[in-house]
Amino acid sequence: MSMIMKNVAVSRIDVANAQVKRKRDLIAMEAPLHVFLGGVHFVSILCSPALLRELVVGHLFGESLVSSMDEIAGIDFDGENRCFVTLRKTDVNKHVVLSKSFARLIVSACNSVGYRSLSELLDTIELKTLPFWQVKAKIVSDCVRRLNVLADVFRKTGGVHVAALFKYDGKLVVSAEDVGRHNSVDKVVGTAVLSQQDLSGFFLALSGRLTGDIVLKAARVGVPIVASLAGAIDSGVEVAEKTGVTLVGFVRGNRMNVYAHPERIIV
Repeated sequence: MSMIMKNVAVSRIDVANAQVKRKRDLIAMEAPLHVFLGGVHFVSILCSPALLRELVVGHLFGESLVSSMDEIAGIDFDGENRCFVTLRKTDVNKHVVLSKSFARLIVSACNSVGYRSLSELLDTIELKTLPFWQVKAKIVSDCVRRLNVLADVFRKTGGVHVAALFKYDGKLVVSAEDVGRHNSVDKVVGTAVLSQQDLSGFFLALSGRLTGDIVLKAARVGVPIVASLAGAIDSGVEVAEKTGVTLVGFVRGNRMNVYAHPERIIV
């Protein structure tokens, strides 16, 4: 816990009673992780410093740099926030270019921040055909509600996002928290991949807003349903419609909004 939270002094102000008290409180920690591919800097990720191997694996899969663990020859950490990944692919540069997201602002190997339009990106990548299976709306609602229970660090700090993978019957597969919503998704994907789980049989639940890059991560790894406490933005809906992902937002109480492909949700 000390790796991802820090105890600091704060001034607690009670506005109603015009009082100030000094006390200790927990805050979420953030650290950079510098990822190198073949010795060349690929990306720096600001993240919660835990489950770093899972984060790297999930990021590689979510960005379509790899589609199997067999394509990864090695993942090594040097203890100085650096991770060195060795891929068995010979055309690494080509895959790095194709993996650049249309909406994420990241520090890339060429030291520039690139933006690719959604249409341009979707035209250049090959996506898996997503499986068709159905899940009860109540199960989706119950699972998203469980995020509040799973989010231990959030309850203590209020400074992180949570993501989880569930089976169609509501059984929890894995959950993770991180200061970044993309990172929390990468961590659960990476954990599932490392334990040799079939992602196509799970649905993704998260606390963050449903943007195009989050939905695209799910599509790339074969997850057919994404549900969140938060709402969707236009890029998220567009990616869901084009990739076949069932997109569910504002899962609160007894209601939810299904933005795309509602046929997988049983009422």
